[in-house]
Amino acid sequence: MDENMEILNFEPKKFSILETYGENLTNKKYITDPAIGRDKEIKDVLLILLTPEKSAMLVGKPGIGKTAIVEGIAYRMQKGEVPDAIKKYSIIKVNISSLLGSVENASGVSENKLQILVDELKTKENIILFIDEAHLLVSRNTTNLNVDFANMLKPGLDRGSIKMIGATTTEEYDSYILRDRAFLRRFLKVDVEEPTIDDTVKILMGTYPKLEAQSGVTMPYTDYQKEKIFRFITEYTDEYKRIYEIGNRYPDIALTLLGNAYSNAVFENTHTLNITHIYNALKNTKNVYDDAKRKGLTEFKEEFKDIILEENANLS
Repeated sequence: MDENMEILNFEPKKFSILETYGENLTNKKYITDPAIGRDKEIKDVLLILLTPEKSAMLVGKPGIGKTAIVEGIAYRMQKGEVPDAIKKYSIIKVNISSLLGSVENASGVSENKLQILVDELKTKENIILFIDEAHLLVSRNTTNLNVDFANMLKPGLDRGSIKMIGATTTEEYDSYILRDRAFLRRFLKVDVEEPTIDDTVKILMGTYPKLEAQSGVTMPYTDYQKEKIFRFITEYTDEYKRIYEIGNRYPDIALTLLGNAYSNAVFENTHTLNITHIYNALKNTKNVYDDAKRKGLTEFKEEFKDIILEENANLS
């Protein structure tokens, strides 16, 4: 071998949790505002993120749009509608399930995934970590490895080198996070309430263009007719008509039902949503009690009889 030959030593690239499992919400394409009617909650989260050594914890019932609030912040960051101090940040979503267990490094040594993430965050700047189901960080039932996720994050949260938004349900916040006082004091709670019927109708009006873009199906009605349909869907799925423990609430339960109507159109290979697709979505939902369904379907036929007649729809 030529003694003058330069020997190059390549250092193996370190395993990255953020690159492997993270989703950069600030780079995501948003067709519509994902957080309609959530300006107050968004402002509360931003104020917390601007507070030294504090991170935000979104707390509310399932299906009310906690993740949508974080996406709404990312959407506003894209549009430059956040304080200057936040504009330079990226929001990275990492699912808690991705942090369970270990991986082998280049030397064949097993490393805990969360420790890799914590170490990686020490080398990064301007990152806001978003973790849904954040109660699992303090729950001892998440893994058999007996890893104390919360304690591993605490030093970084204290220094402010890790900014974080967590999300959890009210029940799990009370059961797990409130019991860990050291972890709790690093977060400020943001209560997320279920939207009202009127707010949910606004959310549907603002979100249906996204469903159209995703499905390739358009809704051929006037804004007045659309709002009337969306209000019916919302009232059809109100709190007292939902099957107990089926869990979804406004706006998720109404958005799911509307999405099912678009799916009906896609199934029939049509690019236009009609009243039958909406009716069948109402009829086939598993989230509403049968007696409420029967009454609601009768009311639907009366409420939209003009459209039914115009489309010559046979609703059975």
